[in-house]
Amino acid sequence: MKSRLFCGVLSLLFSCIAFAQESHPLEGKWNLIITEDGKEVPSWLEVRHSGTNTLVGQFCYKFGSARPVAEVKVDEGKFNFSIPNQWEPAGLDMQLIGVQEGNQLKGTLIYTDGKTYSWVGSPAPKLPYNENPTWGKSKKLFNGKNLDGWKAMGENQWIVEDGILKSPESGANLVTDEKFTDFKIHVEFKYPEGSNSGLYLRGRYEVQIADNKGLAPSDIYFGGIYGHLTPNENVAKSAGEWQEFDITLIGRRVTIVANGKTIISNQNIPGMTGGALDNDEAAPGPILIQGDHGPVEFKSIEIRPILK
Repeated sequence: MKSRLFCGVLSLLFSCIAFAQESHPLEGKWNLIITEDGKEVPSWLEVRHSGTNTLVGQFCYKFGSARPVAEVKVDEGKFNFSIPNQWEPAGLDMQLIGVQEGNQLKGTLIYTDGKTYSWVGSPAPKLPYNENPTWGKSKKLFNGKNLDGWKAMGENQWIVEDGILKSPESGANLVTDEKFTDFKIHVEFKYPEGSNSGLYLRGRYEVQIADNKGLAPSDIYFGGIYGHLTPNENVAKSAGEWQEFDITLIGRRVTIVANGKTIISNQNIPGMTGGALDNDEAAPGPILIQGDHGPVEFKSIEIRPILK
């Protein structure tokens, strides 16, 4: 009798576990395109289950960091959730309302000022990982003389002085003409006290550059993949000192060596970060330097693309 009772309890337990782990078609990572005043802007959504009946997730708007979604509510084929203000103007919580049609999503975003924008979404692509890459020759993206190979995304404040690439004040971001898939990149940079910049890999994933010495490591501080991956150590030097990143990106996997220490090792980047040029993750993308936050200087930017 006890044996049958024990087996019955085990069967019920396994049934509950199986039920708790049953997936919903909405689960997964989605790349969204929001149409705002005639302009298409990238966004990103992840949905996953929590327990037996609740769907939760993360949402990344066109700026800021990925933020948690406490509950994705599903009713009669439609879903919705709300997001408190982050860097948006004060007002209402943002609301995202959508419907799934096959493996595509579409819907409406209600912004903090009450305006509504349409959006569409597709599954985030799987990016292959090459375990045995062959690397090409290293080449300089910055020639130490001028801005050849780069363009400012707006009114240009970038200058070259004494072999140093400088953004003396907040202004336009700087982006390479050339686009890349997988690569190793080496950069040497410095910034004044309190400044903030970033290096975007493929124009989509920001590695944070900021004056954060002495703070606990965070995904929004020095060396983090902004809003996604937290370094295991904060190795930022004092403002005004030259610092280095050596970054390897293969598929979604990234390794970051900052100032000689490995702070992120072979970790998957979940999706685009705020401020991304696009979320067409399967396509090559440029290197982008954030110039719209604070002053920053670079004296070396070299890249080794993977050989196909």
